[in-house]
Amino acid sequence: MTKLEVHGTTPLDLEGDLASLPGDSARMAPHWAAPAETASLPVPPSLIHGVTVPPASARLLDAMSDYGD
Repeated sequence: MTKLEVHGTTPLDLEGDLASLPGDSARMAPHWAAPAETASLPVPPSLIHGVTVPPASARLLDAMSDYGD
């Protein structure tokens, strides 16, 4: 069983609906910090040497159907 802990005075609405989402989001937003934006630099093609895929992953992907066929 899950133990829910409430740290505010706002009633906890476990069912929720679309109308409650803006308020829920506003209460959660202070808990998450956005990472600082970093500019990514292009990689010169001379540094790209291909991709290595482990054999188990290659077999898994090979066994997957393409687009549900």
